[in-house]
Amino acid sequence: MTTVKEVRLKSRPQGLPTHDNFEIAAVELPAPGAGEVQVKNLWMTVDPYMRGRMNDVKSYAPPFQLGKVMDGGAIGEVTASNDPKFAKGDLVQSGFGWREAFNAPAASLQKLDAKGLPPQAFLGAAGMPGLTAYAGLLKVAALKDGDVVFVSGAAGAVGSMVVQIAKAKGHKVIGSAGGADKVAFLKEIGVDHAIDYKAEKDLTAAILAGAPEGIDVYFDNVGGAHLEAALNAAKLFARFAICGMISIYNATRPEPGPSNLALLIGKNIRMEGFIVSHHFDMMPKYIEELSGWVREGKVKWQETVFEGIDKAPDAFLGLFSGQNTGKMLVKLA
Repeated sequence: MTTVKEVRLKSRPQGLPTHDNFEIAAVELPAPGAGEVQVKNLWMTVDPYMRGRMNDVKSYAPPFQLGKVMDGGAIGEVTASNDPKFAKGDLVQSGFGWREAFNAPAASLQKLDAKGLPPQAFLGAAGMPGLTAYAGLLKVAALKDGDVVFVSGAAGAVGSMVVQIAKAKGHKVIGSAGGADKVAFLKEIGVDHAIDYKAEKDLTAAILAGAPEGIDVYFDNVGGAHLEAALNAAKLFARFAICGMISIYNATRPEPGPSNLALLIGKNIRMEGFIVSHHFDMMPKYIEELSGWVREGKVKWQETVFEGIDKAPDAFLGLFSGQNTGKMLVKLA
């Protein structure tokens, strides 16, 4: 038996989550049973979509259960195996985050070939956030030659990859983020016109300052005022890929939609929401392209790292106060 820690959902939040909604518990981990593998987690991810899972509502991802360990993406190392497909020391990817270690059926694990990349990159740039950027930009927004792209939440895990994929393909990019440090990061990764939305009174004017003729593509991670401004700044036949709306995730009552939604009609705008799990078939092509961009120095990423399972709630809560630049991660070992 080994004693390990895990994070459980103690109560469902009303509005912005607090530390009181989480509980850190110690559990005894036995040796793995037949067909099972024991894994020590090295890294886990926290992501904005997990806020929705704290509510007891039906959605595209099942809600976290009260009193039960939470889950999410993780990278770990096999410490014991009762299945021939895995050996001690293998790196694996799983959905068993929010815990230091676990036993699981071999079929629920994916052996990880890091391809020379840091293992934690497969929770960020080379994982779900990166694929979200790739699929949303190229397939959902149908990026085409000459498009001017506007990205909200552009310094985050998804947004920063959208920026760099668009730049790698030769496009002009307008990016919005909050604070001088994040604006500096946007400039570092090639944004043509960086907006500090916290310092702007008129987001529409700020977008048009960088794209006087308007935008062709809007990649939305934020919703709210950013979506409204993007509608104002959109050209005819613009395409909007709606990835997330973090501005309303902690709302305690329904937020009103954009007051200018009727612009969709006259501007012939196509707006489409999407979930990355519907586009996993694009992952091999994405990793192939990403590897090339990394070799050519066209793509890099930044991580914000909290250390230890006890800090996992802090990392998660930090997403909603803008504490992360790039991918928010928790280093567990």
